[in-house]
Amino acid sequence: MSIESRPPMPASSHTVFFVSDGTGITAETFGHAVLSQFDMRFRQIRLPFIDTIDKAHDAARKINEAFAADGQRPIVFSTLVKPDLSAVIRTASGMHMDLIQTFVAPLEQELGVKSTHTIGRSHNIVDSQEYKARIEAINFSLAHDDGQSHKNLASADIILVGVSRSGKTPTSLYLAMQYGIKAANYPLIPDDFERGKLPSSLQVFRDKIFGLSITPERLSEIRHERRAGSKYASIENCRYEVNEAELMMKREGIRWLSSTTKSIEEIATTVLQEIKPNRRDY
Repeated sequence: MSIESRPPMPASSHTVFFVSDGTGITAETFGHAVLSQFDMRFRQIRLPFIDTIDKAHDAARKINEAFAADGQRPIVFSTLVKPDLSAVIRTASGMHMDLIQTFVAPLEQELGVKSTHTIGRSHNIVDSQEYKARIEAINFSLAHDDGQSHKNLASADIILVGVSRSGKTPTSLYLAMQYGIKAANYPLIPDDFERGKLPSSLQVFRDKIFGLSITPERLSEIRHERRAGSKYASIENCRYEVNEAELMMKREGIRWLSSTTKSIEEIATTVLQEIKPNRRDY
């Protein structure tokens, strides 16, 4: 069943809480992965920085209020490290999914080592090499977005090519932010199609190049949001550009995929599997 033909998701009065002693991003990411398996809508509330007993009691109160308003237990995804804070949250009328207690205790037993029980440890990386690499990668991707610069392409881990609005920029930034990957991207334009080949500045980095395509219909929709009624967004022009771009990628032996029905996460994962930057394992 295509995305367009799916029936609307049923309404739901379920409230979901993401409770954390840090930003709540880990709890929310895990929660979203689980909730995506259900064709339902959820009212989602993030409760970050719950790092004191008073804050924990306030969070428990909010969970109880949601239970009273909804008439059914809220779902609570928690990454609270301290047992006393977690115990307070567990007094609330919710269906509790505690990531720390679920995974840390078994790992302690398997590894024979006690965990540090340090609040916010997963995000305490401001001075780490990994953090610095991610910041450097983000700056690189911004400087090399949309073909702005051909300088230092030798430093790029990945170079994405494709027609304008095929998903190159968000994929580049996702790779930089999530993995510290230096990703440049270059838009394929009519001049490239007339020339019949990639610019010479990209040719020498063929092993780093990955292509993104998209259906002309979807491309036209996206471009109309940006420049309604323009030749740039017309279905005829979109068909021409997509066809020429795919012919070029096939002719040049460039690996590519269609981004039409894929999420940024799926695109990025495929790119990493295909390009395999030497300095990282995935």
